[in-house]
Amino acid sequence: MEVGPVWKLILLDLDGTLLRSDKTISPRTLAVLARCREKGCAIAVCTARGASNAAQYVARVQPDFVVSSGGALVQAGGETLYCSAFSAEETARLVQEGLRLTGGAEITVDTMTHHYWNYRQDPRRIAPDWNDVVYTDYRGFCEPALKISVQTESETVARQIAACVADCDWAPFSDAPLYKFTKASATKERAIEAIAAATGIAPAQMIAFGDDYVDLGMLRMCGCGVAMGNAIAAVRQAADDVAGTNDADGVAEYLEKRLL
Repeated sequence: MEVGPVWKLILLDLDGTLLRSDKTISPRTLAVLARCREKGCAIAVCTARGASNAAQYVARVQPDFVVSSGGALVQAGGETLYCSAFSAEETARLVQEGLRLTGGAEITVDTMTHHYWNYRQDPRRIAPDWNDVVYTDYRGFCEPALKISVQTESETVARQIAACVADCDWAPFSDAPLYKFTKASATKERAIEAIAAATGIAPAQMIAFGDDYVDLGMLRMCGCGVAMGNAIAAVRQAADDVAGTNDADGVAEYLEKRLL
C-alpha cells in the first residue's frame, strides 16, 4: 500500500469518523486537515447527513467538496457536480409506505434545502446539531427527496418499502434503528466518480476514512480505505488499514503519521 504523496484527496465521513461522540471536531483534527491542505491535498466531507444538517461541520472544515445524503448530492463551492433524487411522486410513495408498514414510525426526508422529520420529541432539545429540522406530519408531502430514513429494525420491512419504487437502494445504520433509502445511483462511490471527473484525481490517489455500512464502497474504491477503530466489523474487514477511534482523534493521528 502506497502512502504519502500519492494521496491528492482525503475523503472524510462525519459521524463516527471525523466527529467525536459528542458531535464535535477536535482542534487537533482541524489543524491537521489544514496542514494537509497546505501540502496540496484536497478535502472532501462525505456524509450520510443531508446538506443542511452537515452545514455547521462543513463551515468548520471548509472542504473543497461536500458529498451529502450518502452520495445523492455532490457540491463544490456552491456548485452542484452530481445529484440523484427520488421524484416527488416516488418520495410520497416511499414515505406513505414507510408509515403504513411501521404503524407511523418516525421518518426523515432530506431535500436539496431542508431536513424534514415527523418527530415525537423535538430533537433540538436533545442534540443541538439538529438545528435545521423542519417538522411535518407528511400529509400531502410531495417534494423530491435525496434520502429518506425510516425508523425500523426490520430488514423485511425495509425491503418492502424499497420495493414500492424502482431503482431504490437501502441499507441500515449501525448506530440507530434506521434504514436509509436513496436512488440506486446515489452512493459514495458515484460521488467519487463525479469528483474524479471534475478534478482529474483518480480514485487510486484518494484516501478515505469511514466507520459504517454506507462507507464500505468508498473505502474499497479508493487507493487507501481506512476504517476507524470504532467501525463496525464489516468495515474494518474491508479496509486497507485501521486508524484509532473517533474519540481518540483517529483521523488526525493517522494523517500525522502517514502524510505529514
